[in-house]
Amino acid sequence: MTDRFEIFARDLVAAHRERARFRSFSAEYGIRNLDDAYDAQEALTALRMGTAGDRSVGYKIGLTSLRMQEMCGIPHPIAGTVLAGGVRESGARLDPAQYGRLGIEFEIAVRLGHDLPLQARPYEMAEISAAVDAVAPAIEIIDDRNADYASLDPLSLVADNSWNAGIVLGPFSRNWPDLPSLAGTVLGDGKAFDQGTGADVLGHPFAPLAWLANHLATRGAGLTAGDIVMTGSIVTTKFPAAGETYRFELAGLGAVEAAIG
Repeated sequence: MTDRFEIFARDLVAAHRERARFRSFSAEYGIRNLDDAYDAQEALTALRMGTAGDRSVGYKIGLTSLRMQEMCGIPHPIAGTVLAGGVRESGARLDPAQYGRLGIEFEIAVRLGHDLPLQARPYEMAEISAAVDAVAPAIEIIDDRNADYASLDPLSLVADNSWNAGIVLGPFSRNWPDLPSLAGTVLGDGKAFDQGTGADVLGHPFAPLAWLANHLATRGAGLTAGDIVMTGSIVTTKFPAAGETYRFELAGLGAVEAAIG
């Protein structure tokens, strides 16, 4: 990594610690394109792992649904790293005071049963499907630090680890129903208020996984057995308040819950 990305990483860790509002910073640190943005993201992740003794357990894929792309004004998926220190079990309590602005997203998580290593040609869906060991309902924790979505800079978003601040996992299942038709319902304080299907993420939840494997290959990397991958929210981001409870139900698969406050 270049020095400017190491400086960026230290500055961004401080910005998160101070709960500073998100702003576009790509020009300031010489982040000129997506490759630079992912280089900066790697520097940020490396610093977090080095200072906290943390480790990577997988990835998040964002903006895999048309609704989320329209919300952020970015017409393509993005990726970030999920660290072990941010993984929580269903029923976790999330404290809004620990974030610049807490957001939650409702997703299908997958766990790999074997590697998807770097290879010269793009992965096909059959290869991706064969690599998946289990799937689970999940909630992604994001911290957008009160970003202005009307002027959102994609490069700054990607460099900021695509806003991943952790995940909440429901039970994994090795037997799952047809994923594109799988209905997901979001409940707040026991009342259903939004829903989508597995087809809302690029037509099939394994399609984002294929995108990720091919994206990582362009950076000389791959996926490994045991990796957990968040495949993108089937509904738009929700910004919860203290005292609220949320439940995400996937018909025929299970549910995941989180309490706020």
